[in-house]
Amino acid sequence: MIYADNSATTKVKPEVLEKMLPFLQGQYGNPSSLYAFAYDSKRAVENAREEVAKVIGAKAREIFFTSCGSESNNWVIKGVASKYRDKGNHIITSCIEHPAIIQTCKYLEKQGFRVTYLPVDEYGSVSPEDVRKAICEDTILISVMMANNEIGTIQPIREIGEIAKEKDILFHTDAVQAFGHIPINVDELNIDFLSLSGHKIGTPKGIGALYIRTGIKIDNLIHGGGQEKNRRAGTENVPYIVGLGEAARLANENMAKNIEKLTAMRTALVERVLKIPYTKLTGHPTNRLPGLCSIIIEGIEGEALLLNMYNEGICASSGSACSSGSLDPSHVLLSIGLPHHIAHGSLRLSLGEDNEPGDEIKIAEAVEKVAARLRAMSPVWENGKPMWE
Repeated sequence: MIYADNSATTKVKPEVLEKMLPFLQGQYGNPSSLYAFAYDSKRAVENAREEVAKVIGAKAREIFFTSCGSESNNWVIKGVASKYRDKGNHIITSCIEHPAIIQTCKYLEKQGFRVTYLPVDEYGSVSPEDVRKAICEDTILISVMMANNEIGTIQPIREIGEIAKEKDILFHTDAVQAFGHIPINVDELNIDFLSLSGHKIGTPKGIGALYIRTGIKIDNLIHGGGQEKNRRAGTENVPYIVGLGEAARLANENMAKNIEKLTAMRTALVERVLKIPYTKLTGHPTNRLPGLCSIIIEGIEGEALLLNMYNEGICASSGSACSSGSLDPSHVLLSIGLPHHIAHGSLRLSLGEDNEPGDEIKIAEAVEKVAARLRAMSPVWENGKPMWE
């Protein structure tokens, strides 16, 4: 089997598991306790905080551990809305955000907030000028993802951050897909909040973090005890926090090497697959995540494509794996202008650190084989082309 769905989740790294095990067994002290046995847990949590901060050029005290990227996103959007409601009720985001952003904004609209969902171009890029034009006197937050989880396009975060700073508006980015995969510096990019998740870089599912710039206050999402400097209640998930710290350290250490390897593999994969007639790359051709290849294969349903790919030994996804069970085409693909019937034929192939050079050729061969097979039996494929051609 070749695993090519790393944007959905990644395998737990052996080094991460090794770091976690002591805190799942003998070192089980509660980091909030005062005795020496518990101090080992507290020190491990703070070490992990340092490692996560290094990846984005932040200070350790600006990192707050959460359960996942979705919690981090909810905390920012709802926390800012609640804290700054007296200042304004307008939020700016994009139409291709992760559901954890879009659905939270929809929730706030029911509470009386106004939300502007910015359009994107054919590559899935937000225009900084559109951001500027959308700002009004009651805008309290701009939230634009760093890199799209479905098509891989990297957004112009630096330019948007500059606009936010110039207008004195808080700026958040969902960096779940970008963290540990591409260079990030929150100061250089003028980012006030950044969401991240561990299972995209080799931890178990169930751990994330939120960066909050020093001096910025937002209301809490979870109330209770005084953990995380009184900002996120709940006994710390020490083993998983330790795992996130180690995964962050490894990602930072190996980032340049992984970018070079995965970009080369992705480029070769795209070139091979696009030789198939009536296929199209979605997302920006170059300004994209190193290992993510998102394509449209006309005349084929995504579900059949995935099942047949798996029969060929390839794990992939159709659009986002975060919203499984839906037969509707991706909102991202529709937003970049693809017709409904074409958007159904999407295939996301996301390579990761564990993929070896040569995997991209095997994947491409499987795509070619599956496309030919499914088109041969497709009711909308005739004489070597789709019936709508």
